[in-house]
Amino acid sequence: MKLKECIYGGVVAKSKGMTCVALTGRKGGCMKEDFDITISVPSNITLIVQEYHLPIYHELCKWVEEYFFANRKGE
Repeated sequence: MKLKECIYGGVVAKSKGMTCVALTGRKGGCMKEDFDITISVPSNITLIVQEYHLPIYHELCKWVEEYFFANRKGE
């Protein structure tokens, strides 16, 4: 996904009243200014940034699943 597409997605989400979370490299770029929450990892090398993001994605997914599906365990 290109940076512009991410920023446009954030703009649309914010216009709908949604909270926007950005996962970025060390500096955060322009996304840290435009998004509500920025999770930055300690690198600006794309390959390393992507590797750092993997456990973050998994944890965020786990939290969402627990929030929405906590009562459906065992189905």
